[in-house]
Amino acid sequence: MSRGYTVAVVGAGLVGERLVAELRRRDFPIEELRVLARTARRVEMAGETFDVGVAEPEAFEGVDYALFAGTEGEKGAAVQLAREAVARGAVVVDNGSDFRLDPEVPLVVPEVNAHDLEGHGGIIANPNCSTTQMVVPLAPLAREFGLKRVVVSTYQAVSGSGRSGVEALEEGREGVYPKPIAGNAIPQIGDIGEDGYSTEERKMKAESRKILGLPDLVVHPTTVRIPVHTGHAESVYVETERDVTLDEVLGLLGSAPGVTFSGAADAIPTPLEAAGDPGTHVGRVRVGERTVEYWCVADNLLKGAATNAVQIAEALAGARAAKARA
Repeated sequence: MSRGYTVAVVGAGLVGERLVAELRRRDFPIEELRVLARTARRVEMAGETFDVGVAEPEAFEGVDYALFAGTEGEKGAAVQLAREAVARGAVVVDNGSDFRLDPEVPLVVPEVNAHDLEGHGGIIANPNCSTTQMVVPLAPLAREFGLKRVVVSTYQAVSGSGRSGVEALEEGREGVYPKPIAGNAIPQIGDIGEDGYSTEERKMKAESRKILGLPDLVVHPTTVRIPVHTGHAESVYVETERDVTLDEVLGLLGSAPGVTFSGAADAIPTPLEAAGDPGTHVGRVRVGERTVEYWCVADNLLKGAATNAVQIAEALAGARAAKARA
């Protein structure tokens, strides 16, 4: 690329800090990096000091890419400002849930469905962290064998709740979770609806169908918060449409983009090893009669959030550069 871009990171919390770090680590071509939040202040993020600007419509003048990492819902930055940023020429990558199921907004994991970026309307949604790591190894299985049913149990780190979740674990902060998290496992992430599924579980069902392009895929998730700082783990059971063999599955996972997989029987990835790594780690692979089972772990603040968002920006910038050369 011949020039750097003006990039805005909206949000100065855990995900915002990881966005800054990933932009630098992946050497995204930046001419100017702006950090925006609700209030102006001076902060240190990823080893750099920033004069944080106020997130308001005028702050997006001249911005090429705006990566949102802040609060969701009506009062959140994305709902209030994403379209303002687009109107000023920016392309928005939103890490929240507000646009994920909008039929006009691509929901993208680049290793799985980068083609959905074509013809975007200025806003691209970053999936939920637990969905992202599940579909990275699931996609090659879907392409090769077809999918009938997915049953997944998650074991999710407290950093998925932001700084308040970390404080709940480290300092015993109350009110963050329905029960104490230290030494515990809480099978509720978000509100539980009339169907018995929690908010997180409904996200995994709907988002995986959209990303994989399988609107009728049967997905049964159970999401659990555990007392781990960073790194979500998932136990995934897959029913396939066609016969599978262990060699075929190991070969697919060994070559799947974004998957870290050694194939060794004693390779057991855990959140501790995955923390700080941008990949999706897979182990404990087993096959049966048209079934595949595996264990996967990923850093929820990286591949589950910041890394995926920066990968989307890279794909957009690459397409822009290719169009300019044409």
